[in-house]
Amino acid sequence: MLDHIGVQVSNYDTAKAFYTAALAPLGSKLIMEIPREHTGGAGVGGFGSDGKPAFWISDSKKRAAGSNDAHVAFSASSTEQVDAFHAAALAAGATCNGKPGPRPQYHPGYYGAFVTDADGNNVEAVFHGCTGPAA
Repeated sequence: MLDHIGVQVSNYDTAKAFYTAALAPLGSKLIMEIPREHTGGAGVGGFGSDGKPAFWISDSKKRAAGSNDAHVAFSASSTEQVDAFHAAALAAGATCNGKPGPRPQYHPGYYGAFVTDADGNNVEAVFHGCTGPAA
């Protein structure tokens, strides 16, 4: 059901050092950092194991106005499910925070859609196996 979660931190570099140390005994490490040119200047990094970042931190000072601290991404088994999630969430009252589509800046094959719920949380559905024209 859950693919990954993210939290806002007050100082990205401090939090990165903390989580690098604290998660090491659990077998997790910093796996990916999103280039700042893709994040509006915010530090964004994902921790995990086996090559998959599942816990993300991002600089709260760069948070978009009206957004909340929480990000949760749900696993989808196809691009069609991602599209259906986005349509259903909008119909249920969410606002669009990123239309369905490929996100190659995350990794090849990443296909996601983002909405903001009524409480300002960033909610996503993601499929990791996108190939072909949409990839």
